[in-house]
Amino acid sequence: MEGVLDTISKEQVYEALQNVHDPEIPVISVVDLGIIPSVEISSEGILVRMSPTFSGCPALHFMQENIRAELIQKLGTDKVEVIIDFESPWSSNNISEKGLGLLKKFGLAPPARYKNELNVSDIADTACPYCDSHDTVMKSAFGSTLCRSIHYCNNCKQAFEQFKPV
Repeated sequence: MEGVLDTISKEQVYEALQNVHDPEIPVISVVDLGIIPSVEISSEGILVRMSPTFSGCPALHFMQENIRAELIQKLGTDKVEVIIDFESPWSSNNISEKGLGLLKKFGLAPPARYKNELNVSDIADTACPYCDSHDTVMKSAFGSTLCRSIHYCNNCKQAFEQFKPV
């Protein structure tokens, strides 16, 4: 098995992680969600650090196990450790451009990019993922999961959720 580790690159690890999706948003990988701050490969094995999007996220341990299983299957080594990293805080700015597009296509308004501090108005001023109108209103800061808020579009009359900027 040690010989296998000598041939594995970080690029291969990240490529394999593209197959691991957030179970609550099955169109986006953990890579595009931006929750993998680092990957280390050594003779000891592969160490993947995973930052939670929200404290208490119910999908956290499920994703941790899926990451481990995917790497074992794709890379041919069982020397894989996935740790939940609370030292590297996650931000919605970590979501890749591809990931933002996937969220919108899925029907979730992607979070707005922000600089420095997040303002509450950034959550309230949300474009509809269906018609791109900003004539929307936030109905609830709490959606089906901690990372979502509920909005209504006055233009196309659709209710939708936003992935909250954090």
